[in-house]
Amino acid sequence: MSPTNLKLNEQGLIPAIAQDEATGEVLMLAYMNEEALRRTLESGEAWFYSRSRQQLWHKGETSGNIIKVRSVWIDCDRDTILLRAQPTGPVCHTGNRTCFFEELTEI
Repeated sequence: MSPTNLKLNEQGLIPAIAQDEATGEVLMLAYMNEEALRRTLESGEAWFYSRSRQQLWHKGETSGNIIKVRSVWIDCDRDTILLRAQPTGPVCHTGNRTCFFEELTEI
């Protein structure tokens, strides 16, 4: 399937979930625009679009902890991307392995 068939939101963005290909653990959720997706596909490393800074960012450009993308999947509605990847270090800016380290509530 072509990346042009994706459903972007009003801001031209699509959610992108990074998942550890070895463990299945969800590492992070960020957003991509067409340019971030293009750079990810070309480089094999995760690129995202920062909604707060309004600019592209290469994951790990400051920390050195890049995400090596092994495959890119889309969901059935074509409105979410899944990056099956190999992290080279902690993914979260807090230094945690994943951004999902705090439980909201136990059910």
